[in-house]
Amino acid sequence: MAAASTSSPPAPDSASLPSQSSMTNGSNYSHSNSQNTSKRDNPYDPEEPDIVAVENVDSLKMSRGVRPEAEINWEMLNEQFVFDEMGNKIRFTDIFKKQKTIVLFVRHFLDFIAKEYVEDVAIIPLEYLQNADVRLVVIGPAPHNYIKAFKELTKLQYTLYVDPERLVYKAMGCKETIAPGGLANSKHIKSGFVSGVASSVWRAMTSPVKEFQGDPKQQGAAFIIGPGNEVHFSHIDQESADHCPLNDILAQAGVMNVSFPRDPRVQIM
Repeated sequence: MAAASTSSPPAPDSASLPSQSSMTNGSNYSHSNSQNTSKRDNPYDPEEPDIVAVENVDSLKMSRGVRPEAEINWEMLNEQFVFDEMGNKIRFTDIFKKQKTIVLFVRHFLDFIAKEYVEDVAIIPLEYLQNADVRLVVIGPAPHNYIKAFKELTKLQYTLYVDPERLVYKAMGCKETIAPGGLANSKHIKSGFVSGVASSVWRAMTSPVKEFQGDPKQQGAAFIIGPGNEVHFSHIDQESADHCPLNDILAQAGVMNVSFPRDPRVQIM
């Protein structure tokens, strides 16, 4: 009888393991192995809870039902354009063709939630993005003639495009619904509901053009895309105040965190 082999079992085939890119493509994961070693996902946030690194791939489970994953219609998206403040058409996929890009879809321009969120976007230092070789653009649903006034109102220095027919927004698989949300958990909304709505109504009344500045069914979303048609992260807003915290997006893009009025961070300099 042949002697039993004492050699170690063969290493698992690396092709059968999930790739790093597949684990960061906008999906949520839960880790069930309590013996895993810990590491921080974002070294700039000392208060961030430890995230466990999975030792046993069998314990890796994708969280379903927490937040829908983005279902992008690339065939449709490749044919869509956004507009700058002069009304020039820019092919949407050209925006992130050569560089990793944070793309933020916001609600209509008369909405105080969109205004206060973009005011915090304006705080992000350009050098933080440049150091990480990341671009940032904001896209709203209003006609292009409102871009200049909205940038002045929010002090936004980053690129602002519009998608007035929401064709890009729809191709990105984003949500269209009338869904008011609670403001208490937002890291970026400073106003209360009553004062916020009052400010929105006042801006609408004093606007020289009596036109609604975007469709209220657009909720918003955040993506990190590029170079090319590679999605690194997605967050589809489910209601009006469900925007992703900006520091979470920056961390996913490898950009240093920022201290916002409602989300102060201690930065490592």
